[in-house]
Amino acid sequence: MPIFLGEQPAVTQTVIATKSSFVAIAPIVQALVPGTVTAEPPGVMVRIAGLALTVAYASFIVWLYSAQPKTVAEVTGGLSSTVGAYHIDAQAMSDGLAFFRRDAFDEARFAFERADPAHRDARTQFYIAYSYYRQGWGRVYNDDVLFRKGIEAVDLAIALAPDHRLIVDDPDLGMHSGDELKAELQRGVTHDASDLNPLKVFRARK
Repeated sequence: MPIFLGEQPAVTQTVIATKSSFVAIAPIVQALVPGTVTAEPPGVMVRIAGLALTVAYASFIVWLYSAQPKTVAEVTGGLSSTVGAYHIDAQAMSDGLAFFRRDAFDEARFAFERADPAHRDARTQFYIAYSYYRQGWGRVYNDDVLFRKGIEAVDLAIALAPDHRLIVDDPDLGMHSGDELKAELQRGVTHDASDLNPLKVFRARK
């Protein structure tokens, strides 16, 4: 119901009347449609929305700083993974495994990269690391460059795994955990007197 207070200007009277009417009918509408009408002035909701956006933006900046994504795919994939919406390309993963088992390791990594462009899947990163191990392995000596790339990849795989515990059940592999693979790669780039052991030529690739 409009409320008139003396000789106040018409604009003021209208504002008072409108606000009073809103407060009066708010409980009725609220009872009919819960959550539809509140007595909060529009400015409060605008401030709340602004605060929410500010917090979200600040969180995004913190994530960028900590994750340091290098590509747009890593940015979008990282954001998707935080809400559980990130999935690898299953066909590309299948292609990568087929190449991997034929010792076509460059081709395998190309396919794995398509499968996991955001580098957010621990299992895919494990196979990338393993491909560097198998490609760089040698009976007499290992390729240090490939092994170091493998260490970077397995470190990422372990970091992505739940509780940093990564197990891959694949009978084609000689090592099934991220810890085993990392230790083998690190041994491969460590040079000491054991490198002169002639029995090394009899070792087998895992």
